[in-house]
Amino acid sequence: MAPASQLKLYTNVRSRGSIVEWYLKELGVQYEPVTINMQKKEHKEEWFTSINPLGKVPALVHGDLKLCESGAMLLFIADKYDERVETAEDRALCAQWVLFAYTDMAELLFNKNLPEGRMEAVMTYLESRLAAHPFVAGPEFTIADVAVGSHLVFSKVFLPQLDLGKWPAVAAYEKRISARPACEAWASVVCGANMPPGK
Repeated sequence: MAPASQLKLYTNVRSRGSIVEWYLKELGVQYEPVTINMQKKEHKEEWFTSINPLGKVPALVHGDLKLCESGAMLLFIADKYDERVETAEDRALCAQWVLFAYTDMAELLFNKNLPEGRMEAVMTYLESRLAAHPFVAGPEFTIADVAVGSHLVFSKVFLPQLDLGKWPAVAAYEKRISARPACEAWASVVCGANMPPGK
C-alpha cells in the first residue's frame, strides 16, 4: 500500500474525484486529498495546470504518474491495489463496465435529447446483467460497481423522474450498493452538493 504522500488526489465534492475517493475508501488505500476551490479558480492556476493542462478536476499523482480522467484513475487504482481484479480477463470486464458507466449511463443523466428508446435499451441491458449476477462484474464488489453504482446514485439528483422500479434487479442492486458504508458516506455529501459531476 502506498504511503499517503505517494498518492495525491486533487478533487472537489462537485467533481468525479469524489467517485475516486469512494473507491479508495472501499479498498482502505491511504491517499492525500487536496481540495481544489473551484470558485477561486484554483484549477486554472499555473501550478495545477502543470498537473492537468486542461485545468479540470480531478487529477491524481502517484510518483511520476499524473492522471487527469477519473475513469483512468479508477482503472489504475484497481490494477495497483484491488486484489479482486487479478487477471487480464478481470481487468477487461471491469474496464468494459467502467466505460459503460462513463458513456452510456452518463448519456442518460446529462443528455437532454436522448434518441428514442435509448433509456430503455441501456437500462434493460443493465437489468439483464444484474438479474444474473449480484455485482456488475460477477460475484464480488469491484471497481465496476463503483462506476455503475455512482451513476445510479447520481440519477436520484439529476434524473429524479427515472423510476428504477421498472427494472427490479437494477433497483435492488442500487439499494445494496447505497447501503455500503463508503457509498453511503460518499452519497450523502455528493448528492447534498446537488451539482453535476465534472470530468
